[in-house]
Amino acid sequence: MPASHKVKIERELLEKVRTCVKAGGYESVEAFVIRVLEREVERILPRTENASASREVVRKRLQGLGYID
Repeated sequence: MPASHKVKIERELLEKVRTCVKAGGYESVEAFVIRVLEREVERILPRTENASASREVVRKRLQGLGYID
């Protein structure tokens, strides 16, 4: 079972995300957010980096961006 974490999104941004979900044919807001985060993580941390170090860097960056607590 994948790990789970709730993220608070401001109402205005959430409405924009919902619009993107419909326009992009995503199943849900969650599916869209996961895809966007995967793309951003890949852009910042190419697959060639050490996996355990990458997780920590990603966690800190997402925390700094306010996506996770």
